[in-house]
This record gives sequence, C-alpha cells and structure tokens, in this order.
Amino acid sequence: MDRPLKVGFEKGQALRIGILHPGDMGASVGHSARLAGNEVWWSSDGRSARTRERAQRARLNECANLDEIASRCELLVSVCPPQASGEVAAAVLDSRFRGVFVDANAISPERSRSISATFDNSRIAYVDGGIVGPAAWQAGSTRLYLSGAEAGTVANAFAGGPLVPRVIDERIGSASAMKMCFAAWNKGRIALAGEVLAAAEHFGVSDFLRSEWGSDATDARTGKIRRIAGRAWRWEPEMHEIAATLDSAGLPDGMHLAAAEIYRRLESYKDCAESPEWEALLAALLERTEP
Repeated sequence: MDRPLKVGFEKGQALRIGILHPGDMGASVGHSARLAGNEVWWSSDGRSARTRERAQRARLNECANLDEIASRCELLVSVCPPQASGEVAAAVLDSRFRGVFVDANAISPERSRSISATFDNSRIAYVDGGIVGPAAWQAGSTRLYLSGAEAGTVANAFAGGPLVPRVIDERIGSASAMKMCFAAWNKGRIALAGEVLAAAEHFGVSDFLRSEWGSDATDARTGKIRRIAGRAWRWEPEMHEIAATLDSAGLPDGMHLAAAEIYRRLESYKDCAESPEWEALLAALLERTEP
C-alpha cells in the first residue's frame, strides 16, 4: 500500500539509512535496505566487536557516533532490545537528526504511542514498526509492519529487498500491536512447552507425556527450546511488553508474565554458541531464582 511521501522523498529514490544498532536482526535489516538500493550506515560508538562483525557482514558503512549518522542519514531505524527503545529514541531526539525515525522494536502499542508523543514538536517524523519472522537474510522470510503518516515512505525505501514491508494504516501503535499479537503466540507457546516439560520432569511423568504427545512432537518442542536458549534473555522483556498489551485490551496478562519468568531462568545461556543439553535446560527451568 502506497502512502504520500510527505517529507520530500520520491518513490524509488535511494535514501541514506542509519541502523541503530545492528544486532543480528538489525544487521539483516540494514542488509535488506542496502539490497533495496539504499546507502546504509551504522554508528560504532560504544558498540562491541561482535556488532562490528555483524555490520561488516551486512556491508554497512561506518559512522563514528550518533551525531554523525544523524546528520548524514534521512531515515533512522531503531532495532534494539525493547527496554532500550525509549533511550534510543531520546538520543535521536537530542541529536541533529531531521527525517523519518522508525521504532521497529518489540514494544507495546502504548509504549510506541508514548515514544511517538516525544517527537510531536520536533522535525522528526515517527513511524511505528514491528518485525515478524527471523533475521531477514533470506528473501520473503520476514515482514516489516509499519504504521504512521510516513509508513509509506519507509515501505518504499525497503521495497525490493529481502525484508518485506507492509503498511497497516496511519495509526501509531498498529504495527506494534501486530508484532505483539504474533509474538504472544509464537514465543508464548515455546515458553509454555518448556514449563510443561519441566513440570513433567519434576513429577516423574516425562515418559508418559512423551507417549501422549508422540516422540516427534516432543523432540520438536525440546529441540526448539534448546535452539532459542541463547536468545531467551532478549525475550523476557518482550513478554512483559506483550503482557502490557493484553492488559490494555482488557485481557489476562498472567500467561505472558509467566513466560517472562521462564525465559529469565534461561539467562545464563545468553549468546551461547551451541544448543545446551536438554538435561541442563531442565535443571535451569526447575531452579527457583530471585527476580
């Protein structure tokens, strides 16, 4: 869906796009923007060696700091842990940036609207974004949902790259709502499976549960939990954002608060290079820890 380009960009025009800050997902977003024909930059100030490796893999151009990337680029995309979204937005607001800012983080619609309000009297156009799918290295695997008056500008900039842009409407919060609803099911059920399997282990009925589920289904669920263990630390705050989203809709939030606790119990596996053994994961899930 096309929208008017109200900030002076023409459809098909290559833009200078900045990515804040390229983790695996952010680097893939930058990679996609570059393949769509744009000039893509990242800010290296205070970033780790791993971030630099990811940026180099995506062939992003380097800026020294936020002020440099803000003065160079016409569009900035924030892809960071949800708890850092407000801090990144505030830094952009305090910079020399004048253009379109996309918050593509896993945050509730209410949080997105709150961040958007801080830009009301600025020369920065805020766009609400939500990324659905894995890191966008492969064409068609991942969608970037967008909402806001300048959502069409962003969609046009990404058109033709592996990341598929989809404009919802002009309401801030719609894209975040879509992300929250998708993740509530997609990541919530993984946490539920982990909790149920840990309970079965505690009560000594794991073999009987396997018999009821079937070996293939059980192995698929345990395998999924093993594969996401290194990312679980990022999913804990996302579960809190989902809980807030459900609560604002008048729905129970307890299921995803419990999911947040399940993922918190796996934080010791942060960024582990290989999938942990299932027995070790069960022990971590069954260990009561202080918040």
